[in-house]
Amino acid sequence: MTHPCRLNAVLFSVLLACSIAKAQDAASIRKQIESVGPKGGLIVHVGCGDAKLTAAMKLNERYVVHGIDRDAATIRDARKRLWGLGQYGQISVDQWVGDELPYVDNFANMVVITDGVEVDAGEVIRILAPNGVSLDLASGKSSVKPTPDNIDEWTHYMHDASGNAVAHDDVVAPPRHLQWLGSPRWSRHHDRMASMSALVSSNGRLIYIMDEGSRISIQLPSKWKLIARDAFNGTILWKQPIKTWQSHLWPLKSGPTQLARRLVAIGDRVFATMGLEAPVSMIDAATGETLRTYKETHATEELIVDDGTVFALPSVPT
Repeated sequence: MTHPCRLNAVLFSVLLACSIAKAQDAASIRKQIESVGPKGGLIVHVGCGDAKLTAAMKLNERYVVHGIDRDAATIRDARKRLWGLGQYGQISVDQWVGDELPYVDNFANMVVITDGVEVDAGEVIRILAPNGVSLDLASGKSSVKPTPDNIDEWTHYMHDASGNAVAHDDVVAPPRHLQWLGSPRWSRHHDRMASMSALVSSNGRLIYIMDEGSRISIQLPSKWKLIARDAFNGTILWKQPIKTWQSHLWPLKSGPTQLARRLVAIGDRVFATMGLEAPVSMIDAATGETLRTYKETHATEELIVDDGTVFALPSVPT
C-alpha cells in the first residue's frame, strides 16, 4: 500500500507539471503572436474553450481578442472567469453556431485555430484582413493573407505626394454594410471647428487628428490627439496627445487649410507636427512610439513625403 505522504507528493508533482505545461502553452502562444502576428488589432481565437489561452493573446492595450466556441456552457464559464479577473471587455467570447465564422469579410488581423477544431480554410481567408495572419496551433504553421493590388491608400491631404486627389482603387463602391462602428458618435459642435482635423491612411491603418474634448459644451477645453486605428475593424492602436492646436472655437468647420496638410502616413511611419508650432515628428505607425524629431522643421505648415525624402514648408512670418 502506498504511503499517504508519498501519494500526496505524486499528486502534487502531477498538478505542478500540468500547471507548468499550461503556462508554457500560454507563453508559447504569446511568443508566436509576437513573432508572426500583427503588432495590434483584432485577434480571433477559434475554439477558445475556457479562454485561458485566449486571454494570453492580449499582449498589450493595442489588441482586442475575441474567442468563439461551439459549447454554450463553456462560453458561460469562460465569461464568468474573464469577468472575475477583470479582463472582460477587450477580451470577450461568444458561442459559434453554424459553419460560417461570425464576422464580416476582411475583418480580423489574426485568426488562431485551436488544435482539433475544424474550420473551413476559405472562411479563415474570408474574415482575415489584408496582411492578416492565420495560425494553426496543431501544426504551428502560419500564413499571411496578401494585400490585393486593386486597393489604394490615402497618404497625404491630397491623396499622395503628387497632390492629385484621385485614388487608384477599384474596390471602392457604394456601401452595403457597416464594417465597424467606433466612438465618438458625435462631433463637438455643428458650427465651430470640426472635431476631425486631418486624416490619412496607410498599410491598413487610419491615422487622424481629433478633438476628444467634452461633447457637453463647446466652451469646455479641447483635447487634441493623434490617433491610429486599424482600418478594417476599428481597433484603437494608440493615441498621442497634441499639446497645442488651432482653437476649437474657430468659426468655420474646416479650420485653417494648412492643418490637414500637416499629417502624412507612409508605410509604417507617420509624419506629423505634434503641436501648432511644433517641429515634425516621425512616429511608428504600429506602436505610436516617436522615432525622430526634425528640430529644424519648427512651425511646419505643409508636409510632403516622397521617395524617402521629407519636404517641410515652414510658416512664413508676417
